[in-house]
Amino acid sequence: MRCNNISRFVRGEKDLRIDKFLKVSRIVKRRTVAKDICDAGRVRLNGRPAKAGSELTVGDKLEIGYGPRLLEVEVKELRENVPAKEAATLYAVLREERPGSGEEW
Repeated sequence: MRCNNISRFVRGEKDLRIDKFLKVSRIVKRRTVAKDICDAGRVRLNGRPAKAGSELTVGDKLEIGYGPRLLEVEVKELRENVPAKEAATLYAVLREERPGSGEEW
């Protein structure tokens, strides 16, 4: 595992917490809200329930359910800060659903 981390460091890749990614990518407005939806079990990382502190890598798939919305995205890039105009370049939307009224994910 250690060698894996070193090679990723050399290539310029790094991990980023899910709550931070959701905030930086503007999928969720505030990091505290991102943490709350993770704690409520509404975020899945590669098909498994994820905690706010779970680390993301490029290529991971996230399913985010909040309110009546379900959003599935693939992580394209990890950055600590990004201008608002470039936020959508950090991920690719794979699926977006908005169930009928009254239904929640």
